Amino acid sequence: MITCTANVAGEDYADFVYRHGNSAPDTLKEILGNDCFSYVNEEFVIFHVPLADIPPVTPENYPYNSIPTLYGLLDDTSMEASGILQASRRPALGADGAGTIIGFIDTGIDYQNPLFRNRDGSTRILGIWDQTAAGPPFICEGPRGIPYWFLYGREYREEEINRALKSDRPLDLIPVTDTIGHGTFLAGIAAGGETESSGFTGAAPAAYLGIVKLKPAKQYLRSYYQIRENAAAFQDTDIMMGTTYLLQLAYRHRLPLVICIGLGSNQGGHDGSSPLEQVQNRLQIFPGVSTVCAAGNEAGRRHHYSGHITGDYDEAELRVGENETGFDIELWASLPEVYTVGFVSPSGEVIGRIPLRAGQDTSVRFSGEESIVTVSYVTITGGQSSYLAFIRFRSPSPGIWKIRVYPTLTITGIFHMWLPIHGFITEDTYFLRADPYTTVTAPGTALFPITAAAYNHLNGSLYIHSSRGYTRDGRLKPDLAAPGVDVFGPGISSAQNTYPMTRMTGSSVAAAHTAGAAAALYSWGYGKSNDPYINNSVVKAYLTRGAQRNPNYTYPSREWGYGTLDLYEALISLRN
Repeated sequence: MITCTANVAGEDYADFVYRHGNSAPDTLKEILGNDCFSYVNEEFVIFHVPLADIPPVTPENYPYNSIPTLYGLLDDTSMEASGILQASRRPALGADGAGTIIGFIDTGIDYQNPLFRNRDGSTRILGIWDQTAAGPPFICEGPRGIPYWFLYGREYREEEINRALKSDRPLDLIPVTDTIGHGTFLAGIAAGGETESSGFTGAAPAAYLGIVKLKPAKQYLRSYYQIRENAAAFQDTDIMMGTTYLLQLAYRHRLPLVICIGLGSNQGGHDGSSPLEQVQNRLQIFPGVSTVCAAGNEAGRRHHYSGHITGDYDEAELRVGENETGFDIELWASLPEVYTVGFVSPSGEVIGRIPLRAGQDTSVRFSGEESIVTVSYVTITGGQSSYLAFIRFRSPSPGIWKIRVYPTLTITGIFHMWLPIHGFITEDTYFLRADPYTTVTAPGTALFPITAAAYNHLNGSLYIHSSRGYTRDGRLKPDLAAPGVDVFGPGISSAQNTYPMTRMTGSSVAAAHTAGAAAALYSWGYGKSNDPYINNSVVKAYLTRGAQRNPNYTYPSREWGYGTLDLYEALISLRN
């Protein structure tokens, strides 16, 4: 029974990630002292507390991984290049996504669009969780009979959506929209049906859809991370709960599930160990469940610096733009290595090595300037075998800053620094000697999800900003590349019964292609009984095995993974 009556989605509540082990919900009530918490899975819970009752949100007051991370959107005749049309033209293959669900955790959906309906006009959407809507808490029963409750937003089920579609004013009954259009576009690429009017078809046109419309990140977190005012940003806690919702939706309908995540973040260690990535990894235990992630669009943004100390210190030069109000930098290294930092401002003022005070923030104000730099050293991050220096610039003077990184305890002398993703800061802030590699964003660096890079299917070239591997701990990512440049797909309607088409670029588009191909493989495996034991590992193996490989490149590749997506070749190789 849900007894929490607070509006936990409101701006006056803070959210924290708590690793509870294997405690049952009733036990968690005793541990946390209330039941205003969201149960993600047997490992993680998100608890909600009034902002007025807690100290300021800083690394000094809270463990790094307990503070929600912010994620942004990864976007800036593709079906044939991916071997999807060829597969769909062979009905015997049964690779149209029938009998599967593709779940989207994104900006919502234009659910009235004919691309998401059956031929009789009924919806193919089995459920929508609109996190932005006001509504009573609701409960879903998940695997092992565990009840999962959702304390915010509102759920709309298939039968409700069909009633709305039959009415003259659907939005009066279900006011779910997509004002940005990102979620609608990805859903169309992955699971849009074929229509005569548009000449368009998605990768898995017979698949069902599950939709999570993310609520915007709360203002206290936007302020904490100094996110630009107009940037679309979302909390990892909401993405985690969206994953849980989609899992319950698949369990309710007893259907295989492919989750498509077209969002990314430069926060975290880029080694697959963030809470959201651990949630995605845990899905590996469920048969018939896969996650497809976008690799990110960071390779050409100059937001990553890789350092190697061989002397007294290493110096990273950072250009700060004229209109930059503030930003954060995260420095990560593998344990047991420890580093400290110092700074040289554009005016030449030198701040020597800031001493290591674990668990304390150290702030430095530069003379004659408004610039303030705060450094927090985290010697061991929760759940990660890593060292973190969290560096915050507030009101930084424009010009060239130098960040000096000093060895305190080193073995390899290797460290990495990341600025926030594109869109969270101005384009005029970047590292002068940036490294385009190790730029795959979370959750694409997680171990088990299928991570897709973006390429131009018209000329075969890699998208200039498509993030490149490896992960910081040396694993291969991305897994493959899919079309993601100037791809044709559904826009958002500007008037009733008008459904324009548009174009989009980015690795999120590549992820949507790959998610549709994964659903097609589940349809082939389950629906046609070709492989009743198909799971995420098998799907990843099939797709990478069938990928097209250019004889001029060496594979696996830090840019291309195992090659470019080709669903038809994957299926033909299986039949052979």
